[in-house]
Amino acid sequence: MNEQALVSKVWNYAHVLRDDGVSYGDYLGQISFLLFLKMDEERTKYIGEPSAIPEDCRWDTLRGKSGIALENHYKDVLEKLSKRDDIVGTLFLKAESKIGDPAKLQRLVTLIDGETWMGLDVDVKGSIYEGLLERNAGEVKSGAGQYFTPRPVIEAMVEAIDPDPGETVCDPAVGTGGFLLAAYEHMRDKPGATDRATSRKLREESFFGTDIVAEVVRLCAMNLYLHGIGGDNSPVKQADALLSDDGQRYDLVLANPPFGKRQSFRIVNAEGQIESEKQEYVRDDFVVTTGNKQLNFLQHIMTILKVGGSAAIVMPDNVLFEGGAGEALRRKLLKDFDFHTLLRLPTGIFYSQGVKANVLFFDKATAGEQVATKELWVYDLRTNQKFTLKDRPIRRADLDDFVECYRPKHARHTREETERFRKFTYEELIERDKVNLDIFWLKDDSATDPDSLPPPDEIAAEIVVNLEEALEKFRSVAAKLGAQPAE
Repeated sequence: MNEQALVSKVWNYAHVLRDDGVSYGDYLGQISFLLFLKMDEERTKYIGEPSAIPEDCRWDTLRGKSGIALENHYKDVLEKLSKRDDIVGTLFLKAESKIGDPAKLQRLVTLIDGETWMGLDVDVKGSIYEGLLERNAGEVKSGAGQYFTPRPVIEAMVEAIDPDPGETVCDPAVGTGGFLLAAYEHMRDKPGATDRATSRKLREESFFGTDIVAEVVRLCAMNLYLHGIGGDNSPVKQADALLSDDGQRYDLVLANPPFGKRQSFRIVNAEGQIESEKQEYVRDDFVVTTGNKQLNFLQHIMTILKVGGSAAIVMPDNVLFEGGAGEALRRKLLKDFDFHTLLRLPTGIFYSQGVKANVLFFDKATAGEQVATKELWVYDLRTNQKFTLKDRPIRRADLDDFVECYRPKHARHTREETERFRKFTYEELIERDKVNLDIFWLKDDSATDPDSLPPPDEIAAEIVVNLEEALEKFRSVAAKLGAQPAE
């Protein structure tokens, strides 16, 4: 059975389980558990490797049961494996059965059992799982789209930053692992990467990821595992990356931190009323204390990057123009980092509609009095560009011109301005009101051509985003007025 047919076969069964209230995301989790158990058996049978699973939790114990006995045993297996502290424990992190019908569980076991997964090479297995992840992200109600960055954007970012074997790569908002996978695929094809020692180090010691959501960490760990990445310990972990600095430093950071506005949580006050409190991270290494998630991720990345290291991160527009904490952080970024490139991404490419985002490329300079950023090059891929998820999805070829203009690090001095690629000196940037880096110069034809307007759902989503930003500013003003003593 070919790759696409196998993806369709595995995915189509999700529709059967939907009748039982099993979401696509939950279904993907159950597939991950069963797939790993089946491949563990095949690894022992065909390769002779010892099983990583306790005898009473192995695949053949599921194959031999049905009905309530199967359901109860499956729950016991998930509970036992979720308590381990190795790669198995990560793959079964907080695992629990979401399939309430034993007959459907048995059919799913039979579906997985009908294929020899170890007979597929690593790339094919990984591609099948990537296909499932992408389909899950495309299901609007699943909510998984927030973890899914368009693959063409990831590939272009990785090609531009050009990671080498031996370098460490981190994604502190790892999602399903797209950036780490793209970096691995880029690095393994470079000269010298096929050497046995280098290849092992590349797979087992080069990639690091963190995510706050347990279910996503499981999906990511499985995705990396099926691509041959990781050793006895998982390269990804569940944690709030923003809580503290663990002291680890990385050569490269590639990330698309979660979109959204302020972080907050609800509490019950002394009077029994429900209140919302902002979640702010107070860290000595942070320039500003703020509840803005993107600004906090930017500060965290600035910390964990090695001196001389490079970062490429997706950030929404507000990071470029927001005053207060945003302005202070942009000044820090321009002074202490070589913020050399900004890619203005088009709208309509994310599953979350109305998002206006950019890719920030910067290198960490040695601490000193001199300003690290000499000039910022801005590539505008947004103005007069129309993309949609279904009718005209963004392709890798749409980013070819940007990658060509970007140039490798050693050849950055040979960059040339084009219609969409302009440079701005540090002196020009620092003189802009509030150091606003939301820079554009091309005439927007859609402003006068009604036929070029975005679809109604994109316009509505953009209005919602703008209203949320305005509401947040009103809240900030109201909080300041409330803090002032009455006259």
